[in-house]
Amino acid sequence: MTEFIRGVETGSGLGNFPDVVVLTRDMFDAIEFDAACTGDHRAAAQQMNDLAATGTQTDDFPRSEAFVRAGEQWLLADDPAAAATGFRRAIEDGRPAFSDPRVPLARALFMLERPAEAEVLIRQLEAEQPRDPRLCDLVAELLVERSDLEGALRWATVGVELCLGGPAEAPAAAESAGAAETPAGRVPVPVPPDGDRTELQMLLRLRYRVRNDLGLPEDRYDLLLDGLGGLDPEPPGSAAAGWPPQTTKVSDPGSRSTITWSPSLIPPDSNDRAS
Repeated sequence: MTEFIRGVETGSGLGNFPDVVVLTRDMFDAIEFDAACTGDHRAAAQQMNDLAATGTQTDDFPRSEAFVRAGEQWLLADDPAAAATGFRRAIEDGRPAFSDPRVPLARALFMLERPAEAEVLIRQLEAEQPRDPRLCDLVAELLVERSDLEGALRWATVGVELCLGGPAEAPAAAESAGAAETPAGRVPVPVPPDGDRTELQMLLRLRYRVRNDLGLPEDRYDLLLDGLGGLDPEPPGSAAAGWPPQTTKVSDPGSRSTITWSPSLIPPDSNDRAS
């Protein structure tokens, strides 16, 4: 029989160690939810870190992902040194995580005033010809925070191209796609895979705002927003867009990075929460 003790799953079917903790996504979601409600991200980070170090990983929730989740809580607790340690442990573990730990590690290194090391990580990601639109989104957001708008535009453009199933060059080689083309009227919207449609909208919005800040005219990718519902009346992170206003960073209300937003205040046992 499996039981839950303070949100930690243990079971009698674990050989001679009945109290060994089995790492699960639900467990970490519950800790994250509590931290969002209480604001005590340090306690959540320590709990996640302890679980990641001692718990039993599974194929569904590897130890690397547990360390990434702990690192994100350390960032929210304004402890980039501890966060960097967690992200490095995720990298050393070597198993896949829900996001590449090198991106939040680069963020932590920037916060620690070690930009050269952070830039090495970004160049590594670039050299590997990224194939994940979400990775491109996260790197683009990080570069926006660093005021590297041209770099952010390149990464966002690559992410859009990946969502659309088209050719995607390395970010360093990607041009601001279609900058010289400004077709009139509505642009036909290619149909991306179902899982990429939401990511495509987010990347297009981010790309549009970066191009606007750079003073660039609309291009063919900007015009795709018309066919995808256009820009939201309220920016992501506003109360009108469905996010609790107290969870946004005043310094960067338009960012959607994992450390900017606390989880939506939905109880952990809600059927609507993403697993």
